[in-house]
Amino acid sequence: MKSSVDAIKELRDLTCASVAHCKKALEETNGDIKQAVVLLRKKGLEIAAKKQSRAAKEGRIDCYIHHGNKIGVLLEVNCESDFVARNEDFMKFTKDLAMQIAAASPEYIKKEDVPEEALKHEKNKEDYYKAHCLLEQVFVKDPSLLIKDYLGSVVSRIGENIVIRRFARYKIGE
Repeated sequence: MKSSVDAIKELRDLTCASVAHCKKALEETNGDIKQAVVLLRKKGLEIAAKKQSRAAKEGRIDCYIHHGNKIGVLLEVNCESDFVARNEDFMKFTKDLAMQIAAASPEYIKKEDVPEEALKHEKNKEDYYKAHCLLEQVFVKDPSLLIKDYLGSVVSRIGENIVIRRFARYKIGE
């Protein structure tokens, strides 16, 4: 099936994937934009998984101060090159992550970081992960997207391994 320019543009606006990836996804899903979005997210996670073994020793430290100056976040996100660290998409991603941390106050980056002690009294581990692990949380700017999916889409767009290294969230009185 041949993809229309409008459909490719709409899919690109939704996913920020390349024109070629959008066109291919639309062809594979017979023009169904919703299925193409799911397909692109899946492919983004696959690409991110392949790049995880590569060293990410560059990056940026970003911050977010919430209105009223009562909540602040300091965040380190690493990538493979200083060129990518200055990339507009990468900088937007780090800003979005800092805002996510301020809004959702995760305690851990990924499931593997959660100590067994914290899960001891939990009836539903998956709910705990969704509430306390950054990568498992729903993205505050787009509820149809998890942070790990957002990370996967950025990795597939940029083409480098990206690692959320650490963060600190501060709130007045805590």
